Amino acid sequence: MPVPGTLTTAPQVDFELEVVAGQWPSDISGEMVFSSPNNSRKLNAAIFDWGAIVRLSLEPGGRGAAPQHFAWQTRTIQTPGKRLFDLHPELFHGTPTGYQSPFGPSNASNTAPLPWGNRLYTTWDAGRPVELNPETLEFVGEVGHLDSWGGSSMETAGVMPFLFSSAHPVVDPERNCLWTVKMDFVMEPSFGLRPAVVRYDPDGTTVKYWPLDGIVFGSSIHTVSQTRNWVILADSGNFKADPNEVFGGERTVTIDDEVPVWLIRKDQLDGLASGTPVKPVPFMMSPSVGHYYARWDDTDGVSVVWEGMDLMDLGQYLKASDLDVNGKPIDPDLVGLYNMAMAPETIVEVQFDPETGKVTEQGSYKADWTFNLQLSAIDWSTEGMSNPTLHHVSYQGCRPGNITDRAARLYEGRIDRELVARETPGVLATFERGSMELKSKWEYSDLGDHITSPTFAPRNVGADASLSSYSGNKPGGHDGYVVQPVQNDNGFRVEVFDAANVGAGPVAVLQGTNKECVPMVLHSAWMPAYHELAPAERLKFSSELSEARLASVPEELRTSVHHVAAECDEI
Repeated sequence: MPVPGTLTTAPQVDFELEVVAGQWPSDISGEMVFSSPNNSRKLNAAIFDWGAIVRLSLEPGGRGAAPQHFAWQTRTIQTPGKRLFDLHPELFHGTPTGYQSPFGPSNASNTAPLPWGNRLYTTWDAGRPVELNPETLEFVGEVGHLDSWGGSSMETAGVMPFLFSSAHPVVDPERNCLWTVKMDFVMEPSFGLRPAVVRYDPDGTTVKYWPLDGIVFGSSIHTVSQTRNWVILADSGNFKADPNEVFGGERTVTIDDEVPVWLIRKDQLDGLASGTPVKPVPFMMSPSVGHYYARWDDTDGVSVVWEGMDLMDLGQYLKASDLDVNGKPIDPDLVGLYNMAMAPETIVEVQFDPETGKVTEQGSYKADWTFNLQLSAIDWSTEGMSNPTLHHVSYQGCRPGNITDRAARLYEGRIDRELVARETPGVLATFERGSMELKSKWEYSDLGDHITSPTFAPRNVGADASLSSYSGNKPGGHDGYVVQPVQNDNGFRVEVFDAANVGAGPVAVLQGTNKECVPMVLHSAWMPAYHELAPAERLKFSSELSEARLASVPEELRTSVHHVAAECDEI
């Protein structure tokens, strides 16, 4: 059973870790934060369940841990929707985009943490960003009044809106704002999604949005990237709604081999009234993608690392009745997890030319072992993104037990069954920016090791991220550490690598003092340790409770809405 069953069975608990191998670096600081979906077994797709924020202190004795121990702390994110769920769990039922109820669709906020200076946010694709207190990890508020978003992406009853957004907004260090997206369901000129660029400034209760003129597409925008002058959006192509499946039928929709990309110049949005359509510069790109990262400096063109998700269909999930690609029953513990990659995946660096519309490949890498390209470790400082040197990526390996025969039959003609029939190990790999030459790799010989989201921790960093101290001494991704979580049914580990040479193996390994296991964690990020909530004007749940929205909730449930609003107002 290479994919750990504890991904879905381990509880969310606090515990402490200790060094079990190597020596902990003295020049690492701050903390690693994760998003983690709680698996209540109430949803078909476990990755859409209520979110938790998880924090690992990278400093011994930090966050209340015993001397020479490291604190692992987890808190469920108490959005208004989660608070209403706690009061009335029997009223909530699963949909393809999470929970629905008489109160409206819920913001699970379960996919990615987003540090922004001394503030911390969490995100997901079907809701607004959520701000948390970086000291207590408690819910603080959602981003932007519904009216300023232009209303719900799709009209529903209830007091909670449906805002189809992005799991990966991006912070603009020069404009001091957050760029994200909103997608509205439309019927003209065809059924699909109309995307809009969204800007949020950190002190206030509103956002601005600008629809992309004439653009309708059929998937999602999982990631937003940027350069100094451009916002970059792409149809991920890896999660597509299937109306037949929504109404109880078999899934027949498949992901795209080629996806559209749109570039929007930032200065064309300056002073433009919110809601005004804008013309993007369009491109096409292959393969489909979940995550992509642009070089900040665009003097010589818009250069982007494209982390391909070749034959990774996130709309497919494991059912109890499924057989895997080798004809074996699916492990019951893994029901609800997503169907894993059905081909090796491609990482490529390309340059988009907004003047000519051309896409130029600068370098790429793909091999038989590059299955399940998951997540990457990046130096997110302005200096590091301006002159990136190394790009670190975790590959989870081929996992036939998490590829269903049902999915393989749907992709007949596009999948090589022989290639996906055998387990291969996870690999942490380092690529050179620009050429995408493989510089170093570390292979996990234990097939039971499930490596997940790594992060880059710079050396010798102070506490004030607003001074761009993320950069450390030599920014770019080579001068620091790659912190790699490893999930295994025999105990969770955290391994720390010298970023300049991951192939040399970990310099230190942490493990729980009782060999604890942890549930599935998704994206991670590094941030300095902050101990207070930054002062700012923030949105209150109560401010969105118009008479019309309250009237759409059954009368007997309105008391609960007011109770939750009062709780949130006291934060």
